Amino acid sequence: MAKKKNTKLEFSKEQYLEWYELMYRIRKFEEECNVVYYQKKIRGFLHLCIGQEAVYAAMASACQSNDPWITAYRVHGMALSRGVSSRQAMAELFGKATGNVRGKGGSMHFFNAAQNFYGGHGIVGAQIGVGTGIAFAEKYLERGTVCCTLFGDGAARQGILHETFNMAMTWKLPVLYICENNKYAMGTSVERTSNVKNIHTLGDAYDMPNKAIDGMDVEVIHKELQAALAYVREGNGPMLLEIETYRYKGHSMSDPAKYRTKEEEAAYKERDPLGRIEQLLLDQNFLSESALEELQEKIKAEIKDAVQFAEESPLPDPSDLYNDVYVESDYPYITD
Repeated sequence: MAKKKNTKLEFSKEQYLEWYELMYRIRKFEEECNVVYYQKKIRGFLHLCIGQEAVYAAMASACQSNDPWITAYRVHGMALSRGVSSRQAMAELFGKATGNVRGKGGSMHFFNAAQNFYGGHGIVGAQIGVGTGIAFAEKYLERGTVCCTLFGDGAARQGILHETFNMAMTWKLPVLYICENNKYAMGTSVERTSNVKNIHTLGDAYDMPNKAIDGMDVEVIHKELQAALAYVREGNGPMLLEIETYRYKGHSMSDPAKYRTKEEEAAYKERDPLGRIEQLLLDQNFLSESALEELQEKIKAEIKDAVQFAEESPLPDPSDLYNDVYVESDYPYITD
């Protein structure tokens, strides 16, 4: 294949490499989770984000490090983007004491307060209210940050969304609502759940600025996030972004995704966000094919190491059962 050269790009070589490495890490982590789940090394629920990696890579580059993030149960990719290590993440999925939350949370409840990542929440839509509460604290303490509050197209049908939208607009809270619209709430398409098919227009009822953007292109997401974050950070109040993305796997591991056509799946995979950046790196001679393979092997080895680490880690001690139910917190919003 002839390689394109000297095409003017909007971002630096370093930025494209950063995006690719993060998206590839998320992809390989999730694919490995798929394997070890069927080996019964991971139990319970498991929701994979394969296909949605560009959302988290763009958030990592567009946000400030102290901007709080909060999301629902499809959480692994976002956690990896926010500083949770592959080892910690895999150990948590294995239910081990070395996990991200000491083996007590599992797939849906990752958390890393030190990195301003406030979960992983298993209750559909609950994080919308919690994220709005975090934004209230951000404004009260004048920290100059924006709380990125993510939810899926299914959670957009929850009543809490309307209550929080109204409150956030009334108080002009620094919250950026992000709907990851991957087209299906479990196995039910957006078209079958509501007369409102363009989810971002739900913001119109509250005079909340809103926009739908392409979730398969990390460059587009980064630019749109930057603009939205700047708008909210200036004190204008919240904004709603609908990021139109797609998950290649079913809702969870028990979902064979037979409600989708092969043609639909193929159309989205042709626009694969990871594949697009990989081709760009080669076309621009940012990486040789051998250097690309070396990077890929390095990340694959990291994920294999994470599995070994998780397998060799101890289970939580039963005596730890009641610890962390109530704790004295060093939560950054608590001041003297």
